[in-house]
Parts: sequence; structure tokens; C-alpha cells
Amino acid sequence: MHDTEALADRFEEHRGQLRAVAYRMLGSLTEADDAVQETWLRYSGADVSEVRNLGGWLTTVAGRVCLNMLRSRAARREQPMEAYVPDPVVSELDHVDPEREALIGDSVGLALLVVLDTLEPAERLAFVLHDMFAVPFDDIAPIVERTSTATRQLASRARRRVQNAAPAPERDVTRQKEVLEAFLAASRGGDFEALVAVLHPDAVLRADEGTVSQLLRGATRIAGQAMRFRQLGLDERLVRVNDGVGALALVDGKPVSLLGVTIADGRITEMYIVADPDRLHRLGVLT
Repeated sequence: MHDTEALADRFEEHRGQLRAVAYRMLGSLTEADDAVQETWLRYSGADVSEVRNLGGWLTTVAGRVCLNMLRSRAARREQPMEAYVPDPVVSELDHVDPEREALIGDSVGLALLVVLDTLEPAERLAFVLHDMFAVPFDDIAPIVERTSTATRQLASRARRRVQNAAPAPERDVTRQKEVLEAFLAASRGGDFEALVAVLHPDAVLRADEGTVSQLLRGATRIAGQAMRFRQLGLDERLVRVNDGVGALALVDGKPVSLLGVTIADGRITEMYIVADPDRLHRLGVLT
């Protein structure tokens, strides 16, 4: 008979990594928590007395759970791909949050999650587990029902997609702040030319407004949208969004939208807006 408390203690030692795996696999914080809970249920009902590497075992179980969730999502045809905005991980700009750091590490940006969402579920699993968590291909192969060689090829295809998707993003937070602040200042001042200058010519904006979502491509179209927002009289507060900086838009001190950006070579290449009140609440922005 299992000692439930001892089981729970052992599981908690690995919860942070399991949530990190699930977030990369699913791009949703709520679904990541669901996947971790399902992993716990499978773990609590299994005989793990012969398992030597519990962390590795749990990681593969979580991977299998996430793979099933991705396949179910695809079957339901959820999330219009053109306007897909992953769940941002938000924190104060100058505050180090250990739980946040464990979740995203130093390299999980929204741009990466957008690219991962374009992969086939098995490709995403092979790439995430192997390239991000060093799970051997021999352990991944049974999950995707392929040989180790075929699983290696899945990860290789995914890796090429990720590497070819976009220029390497800016990592220096100070430089990111400078670029984002220049964009916000130009927007507040109604300076169309300055807006265009800080945007990459092929910049992409993805916005989730709840009942409406939109995708805009090109610096001039995005700048035109930003010019219209200036009429709303919004205040902005810089925050951390995943591995970069972003901004909360406020009306009378209340957050109404969250902006995340990807910056490369001194210009904004991608913008992500969440303006759905329910989603902002789930993200902890409105609490």
C-alpha cells in the first residue's frame, strides 16, 4: 500500500520541471497545470518501486499526457493559428521570482512558443523533451510510437523550423527596454515615422481580445493601429513578459491589456497583445 504523503513529497520535488515541460508543450498555463495534475494521478496509481530515475520517468509521463492533449486540441481544431497568442508569463520588471524562473528558464519567449505551435504534436514532443530537457531518444520513441532513429529525425525537423523561424532575439533587458520605450513614446506622441522606424518591416502583431482576434503584418499597418490606440489615453507600466520586456496598458490604474514583444537587431519583430479580461484574470494580471 502506497504511503500517500511520501508519494506526494517525491512528486513535489519534480513539479517545477513537469510544469516547465508542459508549458513548452502546450503554451497554456492552465493546460500545463492540468497536465501536471494528470501526471500526478498516473504516478499515484503506478508501481514505481523499480524506477531508478523518477524525474526522468515523470517527465516522459508528462510528455505523453501533453501529446494526447495536443492531439485532442488538433482534433477539435481549436485556436485559429493566425491569431495564436500563447499564455505570457508576467512578473514585475525588477523582481526575481524563483517560480517564474523555473518555469521559463532564460530562453522561452513567446516567439518560440508561436513556432512550437506550428509543429506536429510528435515533432514538438521530440524537440521539447530532447533539446530542452535532455531526454534520450530511446525514452521518447515509445511515446511517439516510432524508432529511436525516426524520433531523432522528428526532433531534427523541429529544430530546423525553430532555427529558421526568425533572427535570434535580443537578450539584453536594458536594450529591450530602450526599444519598447521608444515604441511607446512614439505611440503616445502620434509620431508615425518613429513608430515605423522602431518596427521591423515584416513585423507581425497577434492580438487576442476575447471574442475577436487579429493578425497584422508589416510595420506600416502596425504603426497605424498604434496611432489609433493613442486616442484611448492609456498609461503603460513596463513588466517582464517571459524572457523579455512588455507593458501593461492601464485605464484609471486598471490593466486593460498586456503587450509582449520580440526584439531583434534593435527593432520589434513580433508583438503579442492579450486584451481579453477573463484571460488577463487567469494570468494573474487583474488580481
